[in-house]
Amino acid sequence: MTALSSHLKDGSASTPNEAKALGESAVDAGLETLDLAKVHEEALIAVVPPSEPASVRESMIRRAGQFFAEAVTPIELTHRAALEANVHLKIMVDELVQRADELNESNQELLTEISRRKTLEESLRASEATSSDRLEKSCVLQEELRQLSRRLLSVQEEERKRISRELHDLVSKTLAGINLQLAMLKTKAVSDAEEFHQKIELTQRLIEESVDSVHRFARDLRPTVLDDLGLIPALKSYLKGFMKDTGIRVSLTAFRGVEKLSNVNRTVLYRVVQEALNNVAQHAKASHAEVRILKLQETVCMEIHDNGKGFQVDDDAIFGERSKRLGLLGMRERVEMVEGKFRVASAPGKETTGYVEIPHLDTSAKKTAKTPKAE
Repeated sequence: MTALSSHLKDGSASTPNEAKALGESAVDAGLETLDLAKVHEEALIAVVPPSEPASVRESMIRRAGQFFAEAVTPIELTHRAALEANVHLKIMVDELVQRADELNESNQELLTEISRRKTLEESLRASEATSSDRLEKSCVLQEELRQLSRRLLSVQEEERKRISRELHDLVSKTLAGINLQLAMLKTKAVSDAEEFHQKIELTQRLIEESVDSVHRFARDLRPTVLDDLGLIPALKSYLKGFMKDTGIRVSLTAFRGVEKLSNVNRTVLYRVVQEALNNVAQHAKASHAEVRILKLQETVCMEIHDNGKGFQVDDDAIFGERSKRLGLLGMRERVEMVEGKFRVASAPGKETTGYVEIPHLDTSAKKTAKTPKAE
């Protein structure tokens, strides 16, 4: 009543701020728009006497309406932010559900193709022993299956990239916006109970954890730093998280020219490092690993070395048809997809080194280097 009366009498420049402050106090007190309207109505009846002429009363009521519009603004802003957040979250959930359905369908198709591939390979092995015609057919079908596998890897990489950007652009921005709104409400809650502050802090922590999870999910699917900054920053970022999660120390040495490789080749190197270190963490029982990327005469050579327990290197056992070492199979398949070479040097109780060689775009290098030999 005091603020409204002052506004109707002299309409000072500070009145809108006073009205807005009253609206913020109403938000803190948990009042809604109708509650504030009732308070305004009672104040207006008390402030505007019925003895005033009709023209004066009309002018005062109009100015009082302006005062009420300023006072109700914080409540409307709070409602609007909550509504927009709910809409964004619903869209996010719907899109994620749809994406999950699509991924499940893709996985079923992939399993069908794998089953078909195994059936075809067994049929081809049986036919090779009977006639030369079937042997030629076997070679043709094997090449077709190899092309299919390479195509699946390429499609998978593009899908990871797209999902990563969708998660980053949609989920992270939405959650960050909610967190900002909660932080603003917390700073304005002057007279609220301590429990209200605790609930806000708890909600903020949950949102921060959600954002971190989304970032990790996006980084695992497709690290944006690989596309934005290059292979070396992407590897540094990945190795930092790997060392934090596993306790295994990893060093990185690379020449700057590796960034001149095509995006496909840099992606292959990144995925090989990722898969190799995953094997180290799960099986090698190592305490230290080293990643070195070197430029040879016409190729780029990458070495991944660890001081773990090692294993028996047998090409038939590792890369054969019945091999269970899917990680090594996937690494070799990725490297051969870009016309590169992949091999492993190890022995039980010895250290392990993986070698990758892929063609370099710059074939005019005059310096020569010796290709690393297997232990």
